[in-house]
Amino acid sequence: MNDNVNASFQFGMIGLGTMGRNLLLNMADNGFSVSGFDKNEKMVQLLESEGAEHHLKGYTDIHLFIAALQRPRKLILLVPAGPIVDSVIAELEPLLEQGDILIDSGNSYFGDTARRADALHQKGFHFFGMGISGGEEGARFGPSLMPGGDKEAYQAVKPMLEAVSAKVNGAPCVSYIGPGASGHFVKMTHNGIEYAIMELLAETYDILKNGMGYDNNQMAALFEKWNTGRLNAFLMEITAEVFRFRDEETGAMLLDQIKDEARSKGTGKWTSQIAMDLEVPIPVIDAAVSQRNLSKLKGLRVGLSASREDSASREGRTASTHLDLRDDELEAAFFFAMVSAYAQGIHLLAEASSQYGYQLQMAEIAKIWRGGCIIRASFLEDIYQAYLRQADLAHLFADRDIAQKLEKSLAAAKKVITQSLQGGLGIPAFAATLAYYESIHTARMSSNLTQAQRDLFGAHTFERLDREGIFHAHWKTNQA
Repeated sequence: MNDNVNASFQFGMIGLGTMGRNLLLNMADNGFSVSGFDKNEKMVQLLESEGAEHHLKGYTDIHLFIAALQRPRKLILLVPAGPIVDSVIAELEPLLEQGDILIDSGNSYFGDTARRADALHQKGFHFFGMGISGGEEGARFGPSLMPGGDKEAYQAVKPMLEAVSAKVNGAPCVSYIGPGASGHFVKMTHNGIEYAIMELLAETYDILKNGMGYDNNQMAALFEKWNTGRLNAFLMEITAEVFRFRDEETGAMLLDQIKDEARSKGTGKWTSQIAMDLEVPIPVIDAAVSQRNLSKLKGLRVGLSASREDSASREGRTASTHLDLRDDELEAAFFFAMVSAYAQGIHLLAEASSQYGYQLQMAEIAKIWRGGCIIRASFLEDIYQAYLRQADLAHLFADRDIAQKLEKSLAAAKKVITQSLQGGLGIPAFAATLAYYESIHTARMSSNLTQAQRDLFGAHTFERLDREGIFHAHWKTNQA
């Protein structure tokens, strides 16, 4: 007797918010029979309304939802990261059978994904984490997907993932990332890079508005121009749209009415924390995370601004500085900084792959980031080609073609950063990219002084250039 005779759906989605609903509709568009579950009846009704042309169904009863899925059941979770994921899994477990597949596509912390995978594997379930990027539009019409973990489970759903993903030159923007929690680790790092590029765009806005006197329309035109060249990117494109958007109620530029406090959901912070654990420098991402935190100190900022002698110019921030910069110099400086943001993120991926055994292929990651995701950009093709030329490239800066492009942009980056700082503009991400570039190209840093200090006050020892071994000096007895 086949007790699966009434099951008609190939895939089930748990969580019918914007992302879950749109991804499910994307799956239906590509010919898959799908169903969705949400405890909110309105979300279920919205799914069935928007997917009326398809064979799909929404449920608020978890038992009926599970019963309607073909075996082995294939379930995608798109619910808020954290304890909610664990509670959903706990609710599902009694209703599932060994061999069923669970895919967590939320922004889960990679450590949680590893824990869940181990626990579910011991119970006979397949589980893997899959990063998804592209926002509402990407989920609906083609995201970038980063699945990692249970390879057998991935193979079972690979045709569907390739069908719904974005395509670049006919290639799907999805690839098996690697074992363990690698999929969510790569998505976390993607978000860290996203933080960095958004902060660089915000600082560019500050330079143009407060350092060069551009208005919103002028900035929109400039960003649109840049988007036709080597800075072509999704974030560049939407920033130009932001500059042009008018508030429907007041008719004023909406950007000028938005409070200057940036929110976050934690993935950027996680990237910085893990980089510290792995001892990988990612200063531009760190600066972006810190600047979001600083932006939330609105009351303190207003008070300190008023206490300065030049408070009149600092409070309004309207063309308070007149920088002697050209558009092409700012374009080159942004290119320089953008490359550094990608390079630092990819360096973190390489080190994590080595320490966690993720077996990451940087060319594949760059390839699937070229389309669908938030950090998609023309420059990702350069990164893809760099790792095709040398899969074990020590650092993106070590690629000859990219190194030459950075050298050509270096003078402009120095000019923009120097003038902006002298003009009183806070540009921590830009400044971090230049400090990083100079430091990582320095054969002998000044860190020998740090080691000497550590040994003097704490007997932490040091190594020498002229002989092998670990040493400690009696600093108080041998003063010159």
